[in-house]
Amino acid sequence: MNSKRVLSCFKSYDVRCKLCDEYKSERAYRIGRATAEKLKAKTLVLGFDARKTSADLAQSVALGICDAGADVIELGLAGTEEMYAAVSKFNTSGGIEVTASHNPIDYNGMKIVKHGSQPLSVNEFASIQHIAEANKFNFPQRTGLVINRKSEARESYIEKIMAFINSKNLKPLKIVINSGNGAAGPIIDALNNKLEEKGLKTNFIYVHHEPNPLFPNGIPNPLLEENRFSTAEAIIKEKADFGVAFDGDFDRCFLFDHLGNFIPGEYLVGLLAGVFLKKEKGATIVHDPRIIWNTKDIINNCEGHAFESKTGHAYVKAAMRLSGAIYGGEMSAHHYFRDFAFCDSGMIPWLLVWELLSSKNQKLKNLIADRKFSFPSSGEINFTVHEASKCLQRIKKFYLANAHSINELDGLSMSFGTWRFNLRQSNTEPLVRLNIETKGNKALLVEKTEELRKFILNF
Repeated sequence: MNSKRVLSCFKSYDVRCKLCDEYKSERAYRIGRATAEKLKAKTLVLGFDARKTSADLAQSVALGICDAGADVIELGLAGTEEMYAAVSKFNTSGGIEVTASHNPIDYNGMKIVKHGSQPLSVNEFASIQHIAEANKFNFPQRTGLVINRKSEARESYIEKIMAFINSKNLKPLKIVINSGNGAAGPIIDALNNKLEEKGLKTNFIYVHHEPNPLFPNGIPNPLLEENRFSTAEAIIKEKADFGVAFDGDFDRCFLFDHLGNFIPGEYLVGLLAGVFLKKEKGATIVHDPRIIWNTKDIINNCEGHAFESKTGHAYVKAAMRLSGAIYGGEMSAHHYFRDFAFCDSGMIPWLLVWELLSSKNQKLKNLIADRKFSFPSSGEINFTVHEASKCLQRIKKFYLANAHSINELDGLSMSFGTWRFNLRQSNTEPLVRLNIETKGNKALLVEKTEELRKFILNF
């Protein structure tokens, strides 16, 4: 083994980097062994996505875990949320998913959780990095085993996500499902089989369904407009009721209406908040601070409690555990569920929407049309700014005199009665991210978006 080596693949919350050097297998081994050692693990769940390098990297991770004396619960090709579910199902010390989600094809990485599918603390994550970099490990009395629990884990996961709906309510809506050649396809097949076992008719239209490590149709990232065309085209061609597209490890889903229009994430958060508040009166809903007015209006109308969290999965999960929230949502298409170990899922949201559309006998477009009219949103706009903190301070100073309220929980949020904005600095890139919303005034939205755009570009 090599001596101490700095591992730049450790980011704020996960592991990810370009795999362009000879150390990729050794790096994976070190991280697997360090994770098992830090967590004092007896067993760890391990899954991997559809990328070309993922299976081999997972094998190296497994070897590291076993050499640390822990057993591996092997999931094989699986989504991140399957790993979350298996950690809870098998009561393990934690879990690792080898994935780079929506990053470029020459990237890979890992998502790591501890017992109870909880995120690692900052200190725990830093400690794993330190152990892996030092490359000096303990030597246990035994070598762990790799245990294949693929079938049991998948069956349990399917039952878990279906528990969020009453399958008897589901109508055979025509649904376009774009798996992006990632890990979602096999899960959709398993879900379809389970629904048919229950005597339910499905009407799924598959797009880029089979996992393909080459991603011949592009990296699955529906947040990028250019990646939405294939889903929208299939919806229009097939005259579908709605569509859903996934990223590579399907912990996020993106919805489209019957006309092929992309549904912005902030309106889906509001829609799902309403669904859960009808299930549980007076429940708490966690939301991020970027676009909030639509979500808070729905929560107030349903007599629920809104709880604001910093953006990012570790913060939202912590806020949900603290508040006991039934549901939490980010406009970036991460949706979190109390009864899913407070973890995010890309499968549960579209199943809930399917049930909602079946019950209401309405189109998705109609369910959010009034919300978009009442609370128009700019969506997230990114700007390259090399002195982001100075940019935020200048904008704060410029708008301060007219602000009704200021919130710096996550970046800079300023409200002016009829409009507000949130401006955040990226944790990993020289970017600032701008979101603006108004109360029923689209012209004002356009005006303020252009005003802030010029300010930032001039800076």
